Amino acid sequence: MDCRHIQFSLETDPIDFSQLLNLFKISAFWAQDRTIEHLKIAVENSNPVVTIWDHQQLIGFARATSDKIYRATIWDVIVHPNYRGLGLGRKLVETILTHPQVNRVERVYLMTTHQQSFYKKIGFEENKTSTMILENAYLSTSEISTHQRQGETSTVAV
Repeated sequence: MDCRHIQFSLETDPIDFSQLLNLFKISAFWAQDRTIEHLKIAVENSNPVVTIWDHQQLIGFARATSDKIYRATIWDVIVHPNYRGLGLGRKLVETILTHPQVNRVERVYLMTTHQQSFYKKIGFEENKTSTMILENAYLSTSEISTHQRQGETSTVAV
């Protein structure tokens, strides 16, 4: 496939969230319950956000969060199935790793279920000693929207 017209972007303004939701639905078994509203929140709170475009079609996406010095985490690396095997996923991850928000952090984390060998080729190593998870009760879309509009934060009583 000729990839000369494929464009990578660090801009979040042109993201068509309907296309992004569709990309998740066809490319990410682990993200089937996402909504446009929640994707907008995730993108708004991530930096960098990298998208890949074939003309006007969104074909790839990844994002990261970072404190710019100690830790960063890469999230949601997805490439449309028709465009896999062309090196786009690797370039997507490398674009995040070289971004100023991420390129100097001490440690970059990434979670993956089935793609360990792909990420090992980029330089990631398995880490079985420090990963823990706490699954919070999931707020409904309306609760998240209400809290965000009101600028509320929540606390947990122990």
